[in-house]
Amino acid sequence: MLNVVSGYAPQVGCELEEKERFWSELDEVRESIPTGERVVIGADFNGHVGEENTGDEEVMGKFGVNESNLEGQMVVDLAKRMDMAVVNTYFQKREEHRVTYKSGGRRTQIDYILCRRGNLKEISDCKVVVGESVARQHRMVVCRMTLLVCKTKRSKIEIEKKTKWWKLKKEECCEEFRQKLRQALGGQVVLPDDWEATAEVIRETGRKGLGVSSGRRKEDKETWWWNEEVQDSIQRKRLAKKKWEMDRTEENRQEYKELQRRVKREVSKAKQKAYDELYTRLDTREGEKDLYRLARQRDRDGKDVQQVRVIKDRDGRVLTSEESVQRRWKEYFEELMNEENEREKRVERVNSVEQNVDKIRKDEVRKALKRMKSGKAVGPDDIPVEV
Repeated sequence: MLNVVSGYAPQVGCELEEKERFWSELDEVRESIPTGERVVIGADFNGHVGEENTGDEEVMGKFGVNESNLEGQMVVDLAKRMDMAVVNTYFQKREEHRVTYKSGGRRTQIDYILCRRGNLKEISDCKVVVGESVARQHRMVVCRMTLLVCKTKRSKIEIEKKTKWWKLKKEECCEEFRQKLRQALGGQVVLPDDWEATAEVIRETGRKGLGVSSGRRKEDKETWWWNEEVQDSIQRKRLAKKKWEMDRTEENRQEYKELQRRVKREVSKAKQKAYDELYTRLDTREGEKDLYRLARQRDRDGKDVQQVRVIKDRDGRVLTSEESVQRRWKEYFEELMNEENEREKRVERVNSVEQNVDKIRKDEVRKALKRMKSGKAVGPDDIPVEV
C-alpha cells in the first residue's frame, strides 16, 4: 500500500502558532499510516534545508540549495521524528534541476518530497522538470519510485465495441452510407421481407463504412472546444519557455511573452467559436444533448474519484481485494432483499381473459419508428432508429 500526502506549510512571515499547528496536523496524518505501508509526502514547506547536512546525514543528502533557515530545520526535524528522508537532496543535479521556486532574482528550494528511509532505495531519481509550470513561481518536482508488488489476477473485462452510428448526423456520411447500403442490398429501394438477413447486411455495412469504436470508456473533457491551432500555439509556447529557462536573454523572454499572449488569444477565439456553434444548435435535439453532456462533465469534474473499486465492511475496515469486495456486496444485498416489511394482502386469484390479437402491421411499425427520437441507444439488433 502506498500513501501519498500533500501539504502546504505557512509562509515565513506567519505566526509561530499557525506553523506549529501545521506541523502537529502533519504529524497526526503521518502517525495514522500503518508502519508496514509506504508513505510519500510532497509539500511546499516554505523552508530551506540547505546544502550542509553535517549531523543530519541519516535524513538528507548534500544537494540542497543555498543556506538553511528555521522553517527548513523544521522539515529536517520532521524527517528525524518520523524516520523519513528528504528525497530531493540525495540526487546530484545541476542547480537548474534543484531549484523549485523562482521569483524575480530569487532562486531557491522550498518544495520537497519525503519518504521512509527504508524505502529510499526504491527511488532512482528526483529532479525539477524545466519548462513545466505548476504555478506562477513554482516548478514541477518529479520523483521516480520503483515498487515491487505482487500481481493479482484480475478478471478480464469484456470490451463491447460499437458501430459509430453517430457519424450519420453528418450529411455526407449519411449519403455515403445510403449508397453503400443500396449496393450491398443489390440496388433494391424496398427492403426484402427477410429481416434477419437484411439486418446483418445493415450492420456489416455500418461497421465497414462508419467504423467501430475501441470499446473503452471515453471521458468528456473540459477541452471540448480544442482545435489544432490551439495545440500548435501551446506547443510553441512550451518550447519557448524551455528555451528561456535555459538561456535567460531579453530576446528569449520577449519571444516567450509574445507566445503567451498568442495562446490566450487562440484559446479565447476557439472557445468563442465553439460556444457560438453550440448556441445555434440549442434549438435542435443535438444541441440539447451537447448541453446535457457538458452538464454531466461539470458534475464529474467536481468529484475527486470517478470510479471506486473498494468498500468498507461492517466494522469500517477498507476491503481492497476483489473477492472480499464481492463477498461484502453479497452480504449487503442478502440483508437488504430479505428484510421483512409490512405489505397488503395480495389477491389470490386473477381472472384471465382470452382473445385473439392481430399481427403487427408494417404501417404500425413505420408510425412507431417516426415517433421515436434519434440518437438513442441501439437495441438488441444493434441498429439505430435513424437507419
